[in-house]
Amino acid sequence: MPAAALLSEGFDRFLEQEMEKELLRFTTAGSVDDGKSTLIGRLLHDAKGVYEDQLASVRNSRVNRSGGLIDFSLLTDGLRAEREQGITIDVAYRYFATARRKFIIADTPGHEQYTRNMATGASTANLAVILVDGTKGLLPQTRRHSYIAALLGIPNVLAAINKMDLADYREDVFLRLQADFLALVDQLKISAVQCVPVSALEGDNIAVRSRNMPWYSGPTLLEHLETVPIQASSSMDAIRFPVQYVIRPDSTFRGFAGQVAGGAIHDGDSVMALPSRHTTRVRSIVTYDGKLETAVRSQSVTLELEDEIDVSRGDMLVSPDSVPWVSRSLSATIVWMYEKPLELGGTYLAKHTTRQVKAKVTRIQSRVDVNTFNREPAQELEMNGIAIVELETSSPLFFDPYDRSRSTGSFILVDPMSNATVAAGMIREDLQESHLGRGQEPAWSEISYPAIVSKERFERHGHRAAIFLVPDRDAIAELAERTLFHKGFETVLIDADQIPSTSAAAVFRSLWSAGLIAIVVARSIPAEARRVLEALAGELFFDFEDANSSLPREEVVGGMVSLAESLRVPSPEPTLGKGH
Repeated sequence: MPAAALLSEGFDRFLEQEMEKELLRFTTAGSVDDGKSTLIGRLLHDAKGVYEDQLASVRNSRVNRSGGLIDFSLLTDGLRAEREQGITIDVAYRYFATARRKFIIADTPGHEQYTRNMATGASTANLAVILVDGTKGLLPQTRRHSYIAALLGIPNVLAAINKMDLADYREDVFLRLQADFLALVDQLKISAVQCVPVSALEGDNIAVRSRNMPWYSGPTLLEHLETVPIQASSSMDAIRFPVQYVIRPDSTFRGFAGQVAGGAIHDGDSVMALPSRHTTRVRSIVTYDGKLETAVRSQSVTLELEDEIDVSRGDMLVSPDSVPWVSRSLSATIVWMYEKPLELGGTYLAKHTTRQVKAKVTRIQSRVDVNTFNREPAQELEMNGIAIVELETSSPLFFDPYDRSRSTGSFILVDPMSNATVAAGMIREDLQESHLGRGQEPAWSEISYPAIVSKERFERHGHRAAIFLVPDRDAIAELAERTLFHKGFETVLIDADQIPSTSAAAVFRSLWSAGLIAIVVARSIPAEARRVLEALAGELFFDFEDANSSLPREEVVGGMVSLAESLRVPSPEPTLGKGH
């Protein structure tokens, strides 16, 4: 085989192997001067994740805070302003890979006023590396970062007990700090914890096992990163598919694009569309590279459905036997990220999966002191504050608790005036039932609701509105109502003679607007009332008043049922005329 072909084959095999590697996302956090930037720089260097020109630039730099030959912290601090201050002031994402795994690091600042940055960087992490200064022990920021890691549901935590060189590599120092940290995370119900004694400056137990700490037999930091089980960010087995876009290139194809947020979707699976609650089946799963038999969590695909049901952006396809909460009232833990404090009762935009609605925070249940983990009453929430709040939304959201699904259990709040992201939220529970139980219906005077249109009525009832004018004989009206009701139609029986002539028009308009099938008993219906009915319903006004009196009532009612069945189809308009 020619050398070029061998080279191409080897390169293709290499790319395939790289694509198959697991990806671990982890975040780093620590107090100021814990040596976090040095640790990340050392990790990148020892894992061969630094380019030669970057390393040369650091070697030639006049900035040398560590006093060693190489200041590894300069490999992570990219901005001149950061170097001048000697701190990291934003979230930086860095990529590297080893023979076992690929990694993305979210490097977050250690200052208390950048709590929001730590929450942002940790939001998608599988693991958190929390630094502890071996010469200082656990600090308030250690508690703060550990709490946020628990709050965001990060399944794994690695405590890097750093600066062991300054503690003379003493085992008792490590064991004492390890015990303190394990007691801390036990309070937070974090179970998967690993403590590693390291010296970022000297490279002890970063990628290479330390000769200075023979008493430690656990993994190095890199070994743990390469071998820790990557737990799914969701325990959700049910289908969750928020619709991002409707694709209809021509009349032969109608697909719904989005990313699978829960479960696995297979060809032929039964799904329910929210909010309409119509059920159908998946006809095909389409991607750019062709059709699939199965789509799994985090995979972006287009679904083609068997039935032409109404689905649009912001709707969600779910498992019919495991439906999420559908509610306008919920409680959530939020991290406030805006310099302007939270305004109770103020209107914000809530962005949840692909859905955007107006929202307001009606109550702060409690503010969390992340240094003591105590909850305290509060009426406002400042930047970087964390609180448990109650929210009301202008239309329902479809959500699961955050501890079951990060995707469907999280949201952000946006200031509609500045378009700034003001908060990140983790949903705790549905409050709709408890609100109704307390008789507390939210006030929404400042939020305008769109009028309910006939299309929405159709989606709720499953059929269009109609008016049946029936004769007063042989209890036809009662039989018609009972028969249609048993067949799933929303019906109402009206005796026109019992309605004052001055109110007839208003009553009939209200019934028609409700989207019901109105069965109107006519003994001597006034001509004006008949004109109102005909004008309201148009071709959906059906006059059975002159039905042949010799026909059995079952046949007359059977004709009504046949017409009603045609009302289940939203379009085209029926061609049935009056007098049927």
